[in-house]
Amino acid sequence: MANQSVLVIGAGSWGSALAMVLARNGHQVYLWDIFAEHIAAMETTRSNERYLPGIALPDNLHPVADTSRFSEIHNVVMAMPCAGLQSSLHLLQEHASIADLKICLACKGFEPTSNSLNTNVVKNILGIDSVAVLSGPSFAREVAEGLPTAITVASEHEQTASEFSALFHSEVFRTYTHDDVIGVQVGGAVKNVIAIAAGVADGLGYGANTRCALITRSLAEIMRLGMAMGGRQQTFMGLAGLGDLILTCTDNQSRNRRFGIALAEGKDIETAKQEIGQAIEGAVTTSVVSELAKTYNIEMPITEQVNNVLNSNCSPREAVQNLLAREPKAEM
Repeated sequence: MANQSVLVIGAGSWGSALAMVLARNGHQVYLWDIFAEHIAAMETTRSNERYLPGIALPDNLHPVADTSRFSEIHNVVMAMPCAGLQSSLHLLQEHASIADLKICLACKGFEPTSNSLNTNVVKNILGIDSVAVLSGPSFAREVAEGLPTAITVASEHEQTASEFSALFHSEVFRTYTHDDVIGVQVGGAVKNVIAIAAGVADGLGYGANTRCALITRSLAEIMRLGMAMGGRQQTFMGLAGLGDLILTCTDNQSRNRRFGIALAEGKDIETAKQEIGQAIEGAVTTSVVSELAKTYNIEMPITEQVNNVLNSNCSPREAVQNLLAREPKAEM
């Protein structure tokens, strides 16, 4: 598609990586973050040395600290932690031309103060329907390095999904469109909870059999919740479901997995967070998913045990034992 201007909100590893994809596709990209000193450092070094050291920013990627560009740009990619979504939307509400906005959500989780899907938060605050969701198996560093990646861009409106898909699509960043916005969001959110469980299991020394069983049974949990919320079963077999789940449960680039490993090693939650040094969405999402499971009256035993660990109701080893002690049942 013709080169366009795009605003990316959130200059962490993921927002920066997506901004690089867009810039390499020839678009003029403006990368904004609430931490002005971080943006200033990126301007000086022409890289994100804090989160993606050693990877140069394209010349057409412009880190910006003020909100003056907000009114000029109609394509917005939101890649901040979910806890910052509401405040970022209020900034757009104050400084942007809302009637012309198209938003792509690249944050994976639920809005923690309302337990809402992120798309619903956008609609409630800005009152717009041109909202897409970008999700799928994609570690930021590999995306920034230009390694082949495939993701899903979903929207209730085919044109919105197609437009954002075209902005991102390249020879090394393949995009697939989808219309199941609920399923794509649930898959992207709950997999972070499961990655904590996978990290705990591996940190305790359990083997490949355990990891495979955990991933398979976790997929059943994700599908259970997603379908109860209105998602479609087949969505969870795709990139934003099974694909992202496998990635984040099996590779130590996953912050949530590393967080689970740290807990299994006996570290407290705050120490584990400080060592990782970036947002751990699963730590916030776990309580939200537990509440949603109660709301929809569905069983999510793996999520329940992660929640128990995070609330100090049991140790990581006791959580695994609690799962193994469950009564046998039919698989399907």
